[in-house]
Amino acid sequence: PQNYAEAMKWYRKAAGQGHKEAQNDLGQMYQQGLGVAKSDTDAAKWWRKAAEQGYAQAQHNLGLLYYHGTGVPQNDAEAVKWWRKAAEQGVALAQSSLGVMYSNGNGVPENDAEAVKWYLKAAVQGYAKAQNNLGFAYLNGEGVPQDNVKAFMWLSLAKAGGHKNKIMERRFKKLKKEM
Repeated sequence: PQNYAEAMKWYRKAAGQGHKEAQNDLGQMYQQGLGVAKSDTDAAKWWRKAAEQGYAQAQHNLGLLYYHGTGVPQNDAEAVKWWRKAAEQGVALAQSSLGVMYSNGNGVPENDAEAVKWYLKAAVQGYAKAQNNLGFAYLNGEGVPQDNVKAFMWLSLAKAGGHKNKIMERRFKKLKKEM
């Protein structure tokens, strides 16, 4: 049987000794309220400790907290800072999130070509949301030359990967008829 209180005891011991994986896991326990009262502030504290040691998943998690203003003040530039660190280590979710920030100009100057760069890094790892965003970039010629064939390919991969939304479905059907 799972014993979250016992797990917390051991995570705290290891995290207190600077073990970055334990610090990340402790942040997760606080964020989910497993074996301890739910606390986004404590989650942020432990994720920051792991993130500052270069632990990519903690960097991504800390970026999410800053983006949503959960447990820390909302700050798009801080979200970008931590997502970039995780993205540079190959975390697909962080790469895709960084692409969205560049696409929308949140925390960074708007730059569609830079958005596409990050979407592509996540898309080739099979991350369906990034494949969808990349498909729309090709469809609309945002950051890349407009290309219906590449748009169809990336949207097809996104759909096969389980990404669904009504706009994508309509565009996908339209592209399919045109091909």
